[in-house]
Amino acid sequence: MRNRLVAGNWKMHGGRAANRALLEAVVDGAGAGGPVQCAVCVPFPYLAQMAELLSGTRIAWGAQDVSEHASGAYTGEVSAAMLAEFGCRYVLVGHSERRQLHGETDAAVAAKFAAVQASAMTPILCVGESLSERDSGRSEAVVARQLDAVIAGSGAEAFANAVLAYEPVWAIGTGRNATPEQAQAVHACVRARLAAKSAATAQGLRILYGGSVKPANAAAIFAMPDVDGGLIGGASLAAEDFLAIVRAAHGKG
Repeated sequence: MRNRLVAGNWKMHGGRAANRALLEAVVDGAGAGGPVQCAVCVPFPYLAQMAELLSGTRIAWGAQDVSEHASGAYTGEVSAAMLAEFGCRYVLVGHSERRQLHGETDAAVAAKFAAVQASAMTPILCVGESLSERDSGRSEAVVARQLDAVIAGSGAEAFANAVLAYEPVWAIGTGRNATPEQAQAVHACVRARLAAKSAATAQGLRILYGGSVKPANAAAIFAMPDVDGGLIGGASLAAEDFLAIVRAAHGKG
């Protein structure tokens, strides 16, 4: 049985006072523990605050990006070693907004994945297809290509210490929603592709769904056999919504 993970991605939102109020509510509402793990991935300036506020709680924390380089003349970049020094546990790599807005290639994402693991942190590898790719029937091919780039660089067994997040870009802000069955189809495809390289690794891999998960649809999505939690965007900025999704992951509705 794979423990579920509900991870919030705050994107470029936050402020010190607002962060404290949000996290106090989340920590209080998340309870003492259970089979569902929780995490928040925050902008770089708030990493130290996360280390302070979440110490000793059941909420893990992570960063939203990382440099593929260990050090050097890369102004504005943040290395994996720097994140690890703060006690960071998770790092998002290959988020659709990084791929689309910043031109991150599959090769760059694979290098970032390797850098995160080399610093003893857990990468959350994001994969997903655009609206045009979905409409042209290339969803599985696109996701397979993104996955294969990381397998080629780090090996299939590297996913024993990783999380994968499927985020259908076509279902975010387009007015079109992915059904639980559509999410399950891609999750099953990803697991099967990894299983062809390492069956045991694929069986243990947690695959999160990241397509506009909300309290209203979380239970139906989490009921799918290959969905092991969620990567939560906007709903992670409201404590009540985030906690409702965590409860859905527990099966408590």
